[in-house]
Amino acid sequence: MSTRIVFDLDGTLIDSAPDIHGVANTLIAPHGAQITLAQTHSFIGNGVSTFIRRMLAATSLDADLHDGLLPAFKQAYLTAFTKTEIYAGVEAALDALKAEGCPLGICTNKPLAPTHAVLDHLDLGRYFATVWGGDSLPVHKPDPAPLHAAFKALGEGPCIYVGDSEVDAQTAQEAGIPFLLYTKGYRKTPVDQIPHTAAFDDFAELPALVTRYAGSP
Repeated sequence: MSTRIVFDLDGTLIDSAPDIHGVANTLIAPHGAQITLAQTHSFIGNGVSTFIRRMLAATSLDADLHDGLLPAFKQAYLTAFTKTEIYAGVEAALDALKAEGCPLGICTNKPLAPTHAVLDHLDLGRYFATVWGGDSLPVHKPDPAPLHAAFKALGEGPCIYVGDSEVDAQTAQEAGIPFLLYTKGYRKTPVDQIPHTAAFDDFAELPALVTRYAGSP
């Protein structure tokens, strides 16, 4: 029975921070504020609403701006992919996993519409049989419900979740799923402080890790 593999998106398969950085700064420029790319990395992971709250706090802008910025951010997010790049080795790894018969899915906190938009733009959507965004359910990661839903949509078989962050690690723990940590993404803490089944920094390692850890506790 083939291993079902679900991936996080931002910071795992793609480096989207430059586009998110651009959207954020365009929205807060009228208020006389800007954030750095490093700050953008640190704010990503818990969804758009939390990103905006972190951005407002970091720039000492009024928290009441949140509700006005949220729909504008979501709208701009739909076309925020011109600077986004696929991490090295991702497509080769996905090709190898598909060749082995592994059903693949996405579970991200990015809203679903911009998730599909960037997947289509980068021609990555063809790899994934199911895609779950931060607004697909009433809850999002680290609640395990979206991850469980993604695996359920992929049928039966061992499960592995692949992500880059503390949020992904917590989600996998809550779901009771083996977690492979991509170490070149947007994590905020050292690798040894993030619970994981195995860690990797090169996608060429991923197929072998899947074979090794499929079905692990």
